[in-house]
Amino acid sequence: MLVVAEREQLPVLQARAGEPAAWDALFHRYQLPLYVYVFELVQDEQTSLDIVQEAFIAAVRHIGSLRDDGKFGSWLFGIAHQKCIQRWRKQGREEILLEDLPGSPGEFENSPDDLLLRREQETEFMNLLNQLPLPQRSVLLLHFVEDFSLDEIARITETRIGTVKSRLHYAKKSLRKLLEGKK
Repeated sequence: MLVVAEREQLPVLQARAGEPAAWDALFHRYQLPLYVYVFELVQDEQTSLDIVQEAFIAAVRHIGSLRDDGKFGSWLFGIAHQKCIQRWRKQGREEILLEDLPGSPGEFENSPDDLLLRREQETEFMNLLNQLPLPQRSVLLLHFVEDFSLDEIARITETRIGTVKSRLHYAKKSLRKLLEGKK
């Protein structure tokens, strides 16, 4: 969970001093969760890798603007979130629909039937999630997948906490309606 990770002793002070080992530790700590978040938004492997790299480059350049070292994770996710928005604007699209996520092998290796059923459920959920507007989808992913608090999501998305709460409420409500429509 990233909320727990925020409380870990991260070498942010050493990273500010330009120590490569500190940046290496931060990169290894955040590369995968950041990639997963970005990939769930853009659904393109190469674009996701590019955005993660751009986010870390921006973090290196702008580490001086980070006011609270303990908030490094949410600050980094905020940079990546803004990079996604910039990419979408550059492409001239307001909304990019996500495609099915590839299944992750081996997490709960039961019978092949169980794996197939779980993959079908994940695909169905992602298809429903894809139908939500980007701001709602982003808040859901940050809150339930990446486990950020509402305050952290507000910082990441550069919106007010009331807006985050509203988007989360309407996203849940929309998902509920979509699920009821499936029955």
